[in-house]
Amino acid sequence: MIDQLWFIPLGFVAGILGSMIGLGGGIIVVPVLTFFGFPPTLAASNSLFAAFSNSIASTFSYSRQKRIEYSLGLKLGLLSIPGTILGAYISSDVAPSIFKVLFGLVLVSSAVYIFLRKKIETREKTLTKQMIVFAISASFFAGIISSFFGIGGGIIFVPLMVVGMGMTMKKAAPTSQFILLFASLSGVIVHSILGHPDFMHAGLLAAGAFVGGLVGARLSLDIEERYLQILVSSIIILAAIKLFFDSASENLFLFVKLLHI
Repeated sequence: MIDQLWFIPLGFVAGILGSMIGLGGGIIVVPVLTFFGFPPTLAASNSLFAAFSNSIASTFSYSRQKRIEYSLGLKLGLLSIPGTILGAYISSDVAPSIFKVLFGLVLVSSAVYIFLRKKIETREKTLTKQMIVFAISASFFAGIISSFFGIGGGIIFVPLMVVGMGMTMKKAAPTSQFILLFASLSGVIVHSILGHPDFMHAGLLAAGAFVGGLVGARLSLDIEERYLQILVSSIIILAAIKLFFDSASENLFLFVKLLHI
């Protein structure tokens, strides 16, 4: 038990960053677990427990700050549930090398978004029928990403609300955490039914992420965002490079092995 306590500070750090940027702490948790040799499905399912715990704490704090658009968040959250079910099922069959490449691409996208989020223009928009259809499709896709990678889906929801719907960043990140309540909970349930998570590790991650969510929501009011953007983007890019390198090494090893058969 003692040698597993490092999951708590991992969840705590991921919870702080996930709460502040609205993407969920999975972009930190999953790469770390992968580096330590956790299989993709185990890493993703354990991470979802942290994402769910983090979203509970963040939603509680942001609700007191009156920064959540509940009506929109509820609709997008419910629309994501079918995707989370599908994502949990297809995660069972993915090869580790493929998972690393795909997750590396998600990390690069996350880093670009985080670095540019201040430059994304917020403008009041009228919801057209086309945008409503796009939002439904994006929510379903975000649900798949949420359960497949264990990251919650905020990488889709936050840009959707800001760029597509004209919501301010100050409300988009909190609303994203409210949406993740639904996306991560449904993913946790399906992954658990399929027997994917290690409940001891998941519980420790969740404990750290809950406290981190409370701290992150408070820090979001005061911290200089530019420094946070540079730090988090740099960490995520390094993690993506490591994932790409590991995947290439594994594929090269298999290729050489096949040549000697």
